[in-house]
Amino acid sequence: MKKNQLTLLFGGDMSVGENSAFYFEGVNGLLDSADIRMAQLEEPFVSEVTDFAGINRTTSVLSPLIGKFDLLTLSGNHFYDFGDRGVKDTIDWCKKNGIACCGGGMNIEEASKPGFVEKGGVRIGVLAYNAQGPKKSFADTDKAGTAFVNFKRAYIPLSQLEQKRTRLENDIWELKKPIPINEECMAFNFIDEESYLTVADQIAVAKTECDILLVYFHKGYVHRPVTVAPYERLLCRMAIDSGADAVMATHSHILHGIEMYKGKAIYHGLNNFIMWVPHLSPSFKGKIFDTKDSHNEEWIKKRVERFGFVPDPEYPTYPFHPESIYCIVAKLLIEDKKVVSYRYVPMKVEKDGRPYVHGRTETGQEVFDYVERITREAGLTAKFSWDGDDVVIN
Repeated sequence: MKKNQLTLLFGGDMSVGENSAFYFEGVNGLLDSADIRMAQLEEPFVSEVTDFAGINRTTSVLSPLIGKFDLLTLSGNHFYDFGDRGVKDTIDWCKKNGIACCGGGMNIEEASKPGFVEKGGVRIGVLAYNAQGPKKSFADTDKAGTAFVNFKRAYIPLSQLEQKRTRLENDIWELKKPIPINEECMAFNFIDEESYLTVADQIAVAKTECDILLVYFHKGYVHRPVTVAPYERLLCRMAIDSGADAVMATHSHILHGIEMYKGKAIYHGLNNFIMWVPHLSPSFKGKIFDTKDSHNEEWIKKRVERFGFVPDPEYPTYPFHPESIYCIVAKLLIEDKKVVSYRYVPMKVEKDGRPYVHGRTETGQEVFDYVERITREAGLTAKFSWDGDDVVIN
């Protein structure tokens, strides 16, 4: 690394639980190598066991994050799962352990504030928004929850969608017309105009308060390869136009492609960083959150019907789409208070549920080829090349 050059890492979704330190063993070296480390904390945690959260959902399992992360975004669709208590206890834990956070709060004003990290004379700001819902997770003037981008939702028959795919961006408002939903459909979000303008203004203000601004959106189609919807691209490009130096996204639990817009990177879906979710596995027997019966067989059946894949039983703690074994970590190189290079670090999740970092090896090339393919198939124009063990985005 050059003198006066900083490295910033931004990882995907994190959910930890039993034996949490075990799952970080393959990535600790990567985290230790960077100057600034960030990721999305997928779920809330409480300070002690309650009637709705067992030991694996208490803040005690978060200890491997201490000293490894400088900032966590909290704007996920599950952040209000434990109500106000989960929001408060998670934020309090972050503050107690010197980890900045953003995207969640005890009210909308608090949730919408940027988080800041300062290193080497560089001030980095982060804004985080839930662009996915459910809307009950959104914060309000007197309710805890997440910062958000509000939306309307329409259901488009897949037959119509295929006909419109190449014209989708031009015809996006036409798709608001009422349509029958008695055939297989895909849900499309349409950004609420007032919310769009509010977020744009917040990004513009936050940029005046820091040298480098990152914007995170919780967005994307869950477990669906390749697809990056027009509203996602519109939202991310707005963030760049309003002042963001890079845009990060997770939620889909599968990699999505990368876009370069006005010389800045949009990571449309980083996939997972650390995910421990055994209660979603077909082989799981027990209780969700250690407290209540899971009714897991019924849920697994619905999950297969909804998303079209059967989790691999050899991944008992990581029951995701077969292609979700490929993950990346966004990497930014910073010089003179500017981002001078946008990159990513390849990772692959093995059957023990742990992600392992790969450089320019056979496995690293496997991840490289996957990212290149899904980027191309999504109609995005980013190009990739190796620089040592990093992948440079052009």
